[in-house]
Amino acid sequence: MTVKAKKHLGQHFLNDEDTAKNIANSLSGVGYDTVLEIGPGMGVLTKYLLESDAQINVIEIDRDSVAYLNNDFKNEHVKLDTSNTKFKIIEGDFLKQDIPTFFNKKQVAVIGNYPYNISSQIIFKAIENREYIPELSGMFQKEVAKRIAEKEGSKIYGIISVLTQAFFDVEYLFTVPPSVFNPPPKVDSGVIRLIRKKDFSLSVDEKLFFRVVKTAFNQRRKMLRSSLKSFKLSDTLKEDAIFAMRPEQLSVSEFIKLTQKIATDVI
Repeated sequence: MTVKAKKHLGQHFLNDEDTAKNIANSLSGVGYDTVLEIGPGMGVLTKYLLESDAQINVIEIDRDSVAYLNNDFKNEHVKLDTSNTKFKIIEGDFLKQDIPTFFNKKQVAVIGNYPYNISSQIIFKAIENREYIPELSGMFQKEVAKRIAEKEGSKIYGIISVLTQAFFDVEYLFTVPPSVFNPPPKVDSGVIRLIRKKDFSLSVDEKLFFRVVKTAFNQRRKMLRSSLKSFKLSDTLKEDAIFAMRPEQLSVSEFIKLTQKIATDVI
């Protein structure tokens, strides 16, 4: 049995064993004993994950892929007895899962060949659940992967860059060409790794920080005193040098300082 890739699910099945092994090896193995793979398809990545000592869970929304994993894949790659629960197949949508409840508040590393159409949502879900996700790695559209990992001063540095790097250290690992997929996508892919920072709490109000970052980049070509005018800043604060900058010029730490200034501003 084989599974046909479905366009509406954004499926592009990886068929290169070396690439799959390299992605599986991108996880550090430190700080968790449970792994969740998103969108395993026919298990090209899964079989390498099973070589580790971790509990391997896969979550798949495609019923055909779930049927394949339960039958052909298990028969070929998984040797389990009734007392062994190392491998679990979950049929469902990762974006709708309550991570702490489902995994009983365990530390869970997330990995996958992520569908392009929901990859940013996966990142934001990981940020939301960062208390329980110490690490995330996997494959994204290259443009998205580069944006997540980008530093200040670049035109592709934006909301997802700042919000991800506020809580995770991000590393761009390697590029993957379209030729190793079936069907091949029209663009290159990129593999990145996110390692949660030791201190992953903010020194400012989180909701305000998110609002400041998003509002600033919504008008990224303008200086901050213009793009952030909805905050009704005092004239004194608007004279601060930071408000003469554009959002792409600010590092994550500077966005935190900016949020502190706005939080303590008195009109």
